[in-house]
Amino acid sequence: MRRKTTVGEVDADVLAYTAGQDRVLDLALVEADCFGTAAHVAMLSRMPLRPPVLSPQDARAVIAELRNILADAAAGQFSITLEDQDVHLAVERRLTEKLGDLGKRVHVCRSRNDQVAVDLRLFAKVRLLEAMAAAAELAQALVAFAKKHEKIPMVGRTHMQPAMPSSVGLWASAWAESLLDDLALMRTAYELNDQCPLGSAASYGVPMPIDRQLTSDLLGFAKPVHNVLHANQARGKLESLILSALGQAMLTLSRLAQDLILFSMPEFGYFRLPAEFTTGSSIMPQKRNPDVLELLRAKAAKVLANANFAAEIVRAAPSGYNRDLQETKAPFMEGFDLAIASLRILTPLVSKLEVDGAALRRGFGPEVFATDRALELVAKGMPFRDAYHEVKSNLDQLAGKSPDAALAAKRHLGAPLGLDFAALAARAKKAEAWAGRERGRYAARRNDLLGLKSGKRREPVDRAQK
Repeated sequence: MRRKTTVGEVDADVLAYTAGQDRVLDLALVEADCFGTAAHVAMLSRMPLRPPVLSPQDARAVIAELRNILADAAAGQFSITLEDQDVHLAVERRLTEKLGDLGKRVHVCRSRNDQVAVDLRLFAKVRLLEAMAAAAELAQALVAFAKKHEKIPMVGRTHMQPAMPSSVGLWASAWAESLLDDLALMRTAYELNDQCPLGSAASYGVPMPIDRQLTSDLLGFAKPVHNVLHANQARGKLESLILSALGQAMLTLSRLAQDLILFSMPEFGYFRLPAEFTTGSSIMPQKRNPDVLELLRAKAAKVLANANFAAEIVRAAPSGYNRDLQETKAPFMEGFDLAIASLRILTPLVSKLEVDGAALRRGFGPEVFATDRALELVAKGMPFRDAYHEVKSNLDQLAGKSPDAALAAKRHLGAPLGLDFAALAARAKKAEAWAGRERGRYAARRNDLLGLKSGKRREPVDRAQK
């Protein structure tokens, strides 16, 4: 049996196979597709052709209908059928139904290749900014926690064995600084993504005087992707790059989660997890399980796997557009969902985390002070290796050492009592402010082009609800 589509009749089984998950996934791209289409028709209306492909009046009519589509999507009344295959043809179908021949002219000088590329870049801009804001907020929570517990001693470990005197402040701010480095990677990913592919068509340009710079400016991109072939075949690789940046943040979160699981065990008792972030057992009444943290470890693995999956899809692909790239969409969207949710759920958990100072002090045995004692002997003139063996032979002499006194001696840059919490907090606030400004600029461009009132963003229905 064959099914009629916008681009011709297709065997029903082939249509279902090739459309894949796009009918569901693309509900998350309705806003981006309408935004990109609005920029495209605005550009077409300004081309120096007589007669024009679209007049300014035509462009305004199309944009008015795009606003209606956004409103319907927000209300859950915009559908993508199997015959549509994806959001691009669903929007074109709707424009044609409402505007007749005018709707049929919208796709001139454009391919679904550059259409999906710009949709995903616009989608990624919004979601990366969400991830960066969430990461910055979590970093600030970690810095606040670290500062609050700056002077509480904690055994520093290597190979999970007691090593040297440390502090809760040092431990917590290490995760904050790691997240700040992850934010720098996300910022780089954002800047690489902030290039407009629209106007590249099927990867080889068009024989008409389109203005790709204008389209890029209307959409608020930093610049157009220069090479029209690269504009489309960067897809997949870009998704992998962005997921890799998110994956680095998830690596930080996963290791933090592992520490929290370990150090909240009764055998350690250093921390007490907030009750609302634990769950009970179906059979053991006493249990409070760290399910949130366990799932976070698994979600980190999924984000990293998705980054590799996207890379593997494009690894052996030839130049130009290939349908393989369609399969990068699901892991790309899932990666954002997992990363943002994980960043957001850890912020209140960290803020409510309780510290047991007595349990932390009980963890100190004589061996923890061994290196500090060896360095004290060095300061008195003994060669380090001699001091090393002297201390190793007389560990019992270190019994009763004060962990607080050990911390008080470590005041150099980045040591337990040499931490610049203000600088770390400032870095996090700066990243958060930048993300906020970028979100504001994006919203202003979108609202201006689509004629939406400021603050009246149309939220498409979550694909998970379909």
